[in-house]
Amino acid sequence: QLQLVESGGGLVQPGGSLRLSCAASRFTLVYYHIGWFRQAPGTEREGVSCISSSGGSTNYADSVKGRFTISRDNAKNTVYLQMNGLKPEDTADYYCAATYKTWGTCTLVASGVDVWGKGTLVTVSS
Repeated sequence: QLQLVESGGGLVQPGGSLRLSCAASRFTLVYYHIGWFRQAPGTEREGVSCISSSGGSTNYADSVKGRFTISRDNAKNTVYLQMNGLKPEDTADYYCAATYKTWGTCTLVASGVDVWGKGTLVTVSS
């Protein structure tokens, strides 16, 4: 079974940083666009960032632009989300998702996702 495993979540103070990782098991991420999504209690899932299979295209939600950076290391079969300047409103469960696509740009819409991770909790609080 194809799996994505997120890690790196935790409790951090406002203004702090975390780096989330999304590691693939039993498949290679090189053929997939990867997106990060988040969902806070009582809210809808929100697309946060994505990176194309080539790594040449990235996209960010307006709420995280300038603070979050997505990257991928295909040799390690892992995608990262560096989160700086964290705010309490960033508190949520964060999920990575893989969509098989070897061309084009990625999207923050969770359409046609092939594999979802189980999530990692990020809590921003003093």
